[in-house]
Amino acid sequence: MTEAAPSVLFLNGTVGVGKTTVADAVGALLAERGIPHAVIDLDALRRGWPSPEGDRFNNAIELTNLRSVAANYRAAGAQVLVLAGVLEEVAAIDDYRDALGGVTPTIIRLTVDPREGERRLRARHRADGDGDGDTAELSWHLARHGELDGVLDAAAIPGPVIDTTARDARAIALEVLQTAG
Repeated sequence: MTEAAPSVLFLNGTVGVGKTTVADAVGALLAERGIPHAVIDLDALRRGWPSPEGDRFNNAIELTNLRSVAANYRAAGAQVLVLAGVLEEVAAIDDYRDALGGVTPTIIRLTVDPREGERRLRARHRADGDGDGDTAELSWHLARHGELDGVLDAAAIPGPVIDTTARDARAIALEVLQTAG
């Protein structure tokens, strides 16, 4: 990742796979290499309630916000944008390309063993509710983990796949950058 033209890495995967953690680690490696970049958690760009009818996950507002945020980071000098999010269908690649000013993202799917994914989700939600991690939000994420993994398998979005099970974020980030070129 040294080209002068802006490039985009899209870390795709189910909940609990480590997208945001790996994106942050990629950002740290880019900083070490002196490459201007920005890490964008797409969940943050669509976090609002209620979702409009027919757009369960607020994808329209995510893309609208991404268009502005990506342009702002590019104007500030970012050469690489690292996105952490979910891309559920091949047809949506065009929507992201448009939101990114015509740049086609390099999509890398992150996977995790289901047991490890469950462990990560339980750890993430441990502080929810009464502290035992047994909440409606945790239950939703546990169910969504397998559901979304199946959606992503069926979508067969082109690109490399990297397993995050039993690996530290820096090692995965190194593989992401090596894989992306």
